[in-house]
Order: sequence, then C-alpha cells, then structure tokens
Amino acid sequence: MADLTSPLPGIFYRKPGPDKEPYANEGDRIEAGQTVGVVEIMKQFSEIRSDVSGVLESFAIDDSGTVNPGDVIAIIRED
Repeated sequence: MADLTSPLPGIFYRKPGPDKEPYANEGDRIEAGQTVGVVEIMKQFSEIRSDVSGVLESFAIDDSGTVNPGDVIAIIRED
C-alpha cells in the first residue's frame, strides 16, 4: 500500500469543477503520474498526482476537506 500525501495546506477537491467528473474514484486503476485531485490555497490549484501505479483503495480526505502538509489524501494498492 502507498499513501498519497498532501504537499501543502488547503482544501482538497476530487473534481476539476462542481459539475465535472472526479479525477479518479475508489476502485479505479491509477497510473504513476495520474492526477487524483487538487489542493486549493488562496485560489491557487496544485494537482495531486500518484507516485505509483495500482488501484485506488480509498480516499482518506472527503471532497472539499481541509488538508495539511503530510496528511494522507488517498491509499493506493500497488501492483
């Protein structure tokens, strides 16, 4: 298992916009470098990308949830 952590504080979003599809869902196959969400701080959006390939097991942060540096965002089961 690999923990995907936040590099900065802010609000975590699973979708690029309110009426858009999520970047990824639990159970999806994730490739290394794939975006699984964004963290917004002061209107600046930073993509959160997976370092590993595998299956997205679960999100540890709710959509629109607050994150701090080092907080686990998602758990990925590596191949």
